[in-house]
Amino acid sequence: MVEDAHREHGRLDLMFNNAGVGIGGQVDELSLEHWNRALDVNVRGVIHGVHAAYPLMLAQGFGDIVNTGSAAGLLPVPLLAPYSMSKHAVVGLSLSLRAEAADRGVKVSVVCPGVTETPILDKGNPPDLPTLQHMLSGREYLERIRKPYPASALAADILRGVGRNRAVIIAPRAAHVQWLIQRAAPFLIERGVLKNVAWARATMGIARPAQGARATSTSP
Repeated sequence: MVEDAHREHGRLDLMFNNAGVGIGGQVDELSLEHWNRALDVNVRGVIHGVHAAYPLMLAQGFGDIVNTGSAAGLLPVPLLAPYSMSKHAVVGLSLSLRAEAADRGVKVSVVCPGVTETPILDKGNPPDLPTLQHMLSGREYLERIRKPYPASALAADILRGVGRNRAVIIAPRAAHVQWLIQRAAPFLIERGVLKNVAWARATMGIARPAQGARATSTSP
């Protein structure tokens, strides 16, 4: 598809690597299939897009690569560890490639949105993966953190950020504030995260282990 676009127009100005799948659950209940799917789509999907577009942009001497990360790639998001891990990888790839490509005319940005109103909130884990014993809907969990941001507003923020050659494009403003707090006082973010975990486990009917006791998994 990238080669066809380049051949048809004689240039490739923008490449948006936006493949993504939500993978969540308690780490002790996840199978390797869950981890592999997060890597295959969220990380390798971006790698494949970069691999296709970057050489063409180098040859023409210009272009913008825009990778979709997430605020979950900047902040800790328990119960969504595979997703968060994969988005941290996208941030690392993007910032590293940005520095490498800067003197060759190619710009690279990573988009790190907060909770956004898209179908991923309601999809849950892919249905072909093993079912988890304890699971909370993405919308129920994430809406507790933040009211979803309209996708159209995010799109406008992204285009504005690309136009300004921002390295990391964070939206909405509340997500940007969370990131700043994480950098300056991570213990404050951790407090909120721990409260969210406690709420989620209570909602899923998981008993809280006694103080000092070692929690055990009830999954097969």
